[in-house]
Amino acid sequence: MRGWQAAAYGVTVVRIARRGLRGGQRLPGVRADERAVFVVGAPRSGTTFTGSALGSQPGWVDLGEVPLLKAAVPRLAGLPVEEQAREVRQILERVRGLALVRGLRGVEQNPETSYVLAGVLRAYPQGVAVHVLRDGRDVVCSLLERGWLKAGRAGADDARQPYGGHARFWVEPELREEFERTGEARRAAWAWRRYVTAARAMPDRTIELRYEALAESPRTEADRMAEALGSEPEPLRLAFAKVHGSSIGRWRNELTTEQVADVEAEAGELLADLGYM
Repeated sequence: MRGWQAAAYGVTVVRIARRGLRGGQRLPGVRADERAVFVVGAPRSGTTFTGSALGSQPGWVDLGEVPLLKAAVPRLAGLPVEEQAREVRQILERVRGLALVRGLRGVEQNPETSYVLAGVLRAYPQGVAVHVLRDGRDVVCSLLERGWLKAGRAGADDARQPYGGHARFWVEPELREEFERTGEARRAAWAWRRYVTAARAMPDRTIELRYEALAESPRTEADRMAEALGSEPEPLRLAFAKVHGSSIGRWRNELTTEQVADVEAEAGELLADLGYM
């Protein structure tokens, strides 16, 4: 494990350092590093695009997914908030220091961060979260396409978390067997429900960004986000203009009647609460 950690730090630092050099603009006299932004939400909701767009602004840097933090979340999620905060900050500050980007405003985008959001925001008192929210039925389509929750799927992600139909740390303990018995579409809806619920845990310090609104009115959403984050709107307008909305509503053509029923049985209440049904 130590060998993997060293390699993961090395790869992550090189990637972030290159992005910092591309941004190339430090903010002298401003503790930009303390105003970190954490992009959270369910996988396949647009978190990667949003993190990249925010991190492309002058004086900012996209940290991307930090595998060391992603790998630690299943363990951190069960710890007190203060312990979460201490370890999260240790990981991120080590990466930022080695990559020489502490003078840039960092954007960490990792769906798993949703589960330690209280600790993350305790670690960075001046930081904020951006919750990218997308229709859970479209998220299910994308997760089915990726096959990450498919029973018998081999392989693992960049944090060495195995794919497959097994219960993850975010599945309610008393429902682990049910999760593993159910179909893939319902497991995907389960994941969406749990990630979205976790990402909404700190509403006072979270800015919601709906993927559908972003695709429909990127300029409007850029201006709203820039105002909320205290940045200039024009760079974010340019970045958000690259959004693709072709996958919105794909569930209507791609999910079977049975799959839609499974999704609504698992996450229908949350879909309705959020205005998607």
